Amino acid sequence: MKDPMVLERAIETKIFMIRGHKIMLDKHLAELYRVSTKRLNEQVKRNIRRFPNDFMFQLNLEEAYSLRSQFATLKNMKGDFSKRGKHIKYLPYAFTEQGVAMLSGILNSKRAIDVNIAIMRAFIKLRHLLLMNKELAYKLVALENKIEKHDTEIQGIFEAIRQLMVPSKPKPKPQIGFKPDPKWNK
Repeated sequence: MKDPMVLERAIETKIFMIRGHKIMLDKHLAELYRVSTKRLNEQVKRNIRRFPNDFMFQLNLEEAYSLRSQFATLKNMKGDFSKRGKHIKYLPYAFTEQGVAMLSGILNSKRAIDVNIAIMRAFIKLRHLLLMNKELAYKLVALENKIEKHDTEIQGIFEAIRQLMVPSKPKPKPQIGFKPDPKWNK
């Protein structure tokens, strides 16, 4: 394995969210393990008891097309769903983090071990990033609430300033000096 960081970045781009699970497709795993997708799926089928539905599941047609549209071009999908490039020939299998870990038990090459370690690190990193995002989202909501409170207070200040700026009617000034009593003029 030449550069584990390059491998880790390549793995991170191959982790998708389907049915509420972070998954990797059989084709991408086979590519990383440097085996054919057919060979990988054969090994899985020989050891199917190790892969319950929460470890591995087959995508339906809609999910497969949805993922397919996320890839840049059909040419970049060599060996993906179909050799013809227009229609999906085989529905891919999706492996959850636990399913990928279980693959390490049935694929025993040095490459498979190294790749599995890198994949587990990528899943851990992704989980850490999601946790950080939740904390950040909570802090953002708290900040927004604080700003709204401040906005209300600032609006009150502006209203008081506006009231001070409105010219008020001058009060009648009291007359200074001598005021004759009106009854004296009679």
